Amino acid sequence: MTSRLIAISFDAHQPEPLAHFWSGVLGGLERADDPRTGVALLSGNDAGYRLAFRPTEAPKTAQNRLHFDLTTTSPEGQREIVARALDLGARHADVGQGPDASHVVLADPEGNEFCVLAPGNRFLAGCGLLGALACDGSQAVGYFWSAALGWPLVWDQDEETAVQSPDGGTKITWGGPPLMPDPGKDLHLDLAADGDQQAEAERLVSLGAKRLDDGADGAVLLADPDGNTFRLLPAQ
Repeated sequence: MTSRLIAISFDAHQPEPLAHFWSGVLGGLERADDPRTGVALLSGNDAGYRLAFRPTEAPKTAQNRLHFDLTTTSPEGQREIVARALDLGARHADVGQGPDASHVVLADPEGNEFCVLAPGNRFLAGCGLLGALACDGSQAVGYFWSAALGWPLVWDQDEETAVQSPDGGTKITWGGPPLMPDPGKDLHLDLAADGDQQAEAERLVSLGAKRLDDGADGAVLLADPDGNTFRLLPAQ
């Protein structure tokens, strides 16, 4: 038994405007609202997940542990994505990248950081516009998510790890220690059980997750070995 990644969810103070922003940045993604995930967009990605926007009142207190790396195929394309994002309400962000960085760091209207990469990134070649979900995290948490999702490790070196769906699409990467503080408002993974939800929750706990609570929406709330919360939703 494994879990399927059905959504990468933003904690959102205003879900509808934030969904509109990301749809525009990513070229007009289709709406795909789901009772289990709320306001959502099809990712248009071979990995098969949605982008979801779940309401929260939690403040953002630090740099996100998770952020998207957007890929480009030309310098003109990189400039176009940056300009489009700024027109939609993004702002430039400083996360210590320095003046010579080839990537552009932006923050969406609710402060979620993301990077627009320069062309020629070999590691993310073929992954699509949503090239990577880059995470601050340990080697152990990369191993956990590989086992949890049944996605093979595509990188495991110097405590840095990455996984990718067998179908391709977005890679999920972890940069190794030290671990940044919990920012409060962040991005989270939403999973769906392929089969019995409670049995799958027990399997995830056996892999190193911690069970936190049962949500009112039928979800089981857990935390991965680095303490990042995620939801296990019932099969549809």
